[in-house]
Amino acid sequence: MRHFDFAPLYRSTVGFDQIAQMMDRVLASDTTQAGYPPYNIEKTADDAYRISIAVAGFAESDLSVEVKEQALVVSARKAEEDEGRSFLHRGIATRAFERRFHLADHVRVSGALHENGMLHIDLQREIPEALKPRRIEIARPQSVAVQKDVVDAETVN
Repeated sequence: MRHFDFAPLYRSTVGFDQIAQMMDRVLASDTTQAGYPPYNIEKTADDAYRISIAVAGFAESDLSVEVKEQALVVSARKAEEDEGRSFLHRGIATRAFERRFHLADHVRVSGALHENGMLHIDLQREIPEALKPRRIEIARPQSVAVQKDVVDAETVN
């Protein structure tokens, strides 16, 4: 595994801590992490997103959705109910998992729905009014035109 030291970046920049932390998190993540459970991320509107996670075999009570420190954490833990059962083939995995999704600034979780073996988590980006662009009207100075005429009249006389 590669390890990069971002300490020089922290010393020479101000306000870019989040970018360095994000790069460190991506590089430090386990590259052998299994793709379980599979998930989709879709954009449903200009400022709306949906994460859909395949959670076949899990009940709502087995699932947990939490937001901690700008990260969405989805986890599941199922009690062992396989005692006394003999499988010839077991293709439906109900093993415990934890998935983390880093949320951008001003993104909040607006709801979660468990339906037909899928967990849908809706996200909404809400930009505060102070950060939204606003248009500034440019006014034409009325007094300059009047003063120009007065100056021209004085130079003629």
